[in-house]
Amino acid sequence: MEIKLRECTVRSWKKEDADSVARHADNRKIWINLRDAFPHPYTISDAQRFIDLCLSMEPETYFCIDRGNEAIGSIGFGILTDVARFSAEIGYWLGEQYWGRGIMTEALKAVTDYAFSNHGLHRVFALPYEWNQASIRVLEKAGYEPEVRMRCSAFKDGKLIDQFLYAYTRE
Repeated sequence: MEIKLRECTVRSWKKEDADSVARHADNRKIWINLRDAFPHPYTISDAQRFIDLCLSMEPETYFCIDRGNEAIGSIGFGILTDVARFSAEIGYWLGEQYWGRGIMTEALKAVTDYAFSNHGLHRVFALPYEWNQASIRVLEKAGYEPEVRMRCSAFKDGKLIDQFLYAYTRE
């Protein structure tokens, strides 16, 4: 998969992305806003395992954010099952040196459209932590709407915290 955008390209992962992924992902400011499955510190072995997982997925739903032929972040969605089978949860991260440039908003819009167009979805949602105002702004700029504050719903960095539920829906 490859979607060329103004500020970046969203594409399938390649094994040779591991070095740049490890370099950008090894950042506590990124880790603090992601699930605990995202390791910190983030090593080259972590990057290789993640890329191998992405390459084995069927259907492919986790993608590289590329700028200048360098993997600078990741965006992906997990399609739910059973009664929620027309929904997916989306997640993303971007190397700190690229924050504030509109890259993530552009990538989020594109991957949301891709998810709807290619997987028959009607709803894509995200669960940013209460302290992650930058991600909340990205979601809002991409057309996601706030639905609920989930009180004391996550435990991160030794603290019980709230999450917000943001969703983009198509009838």
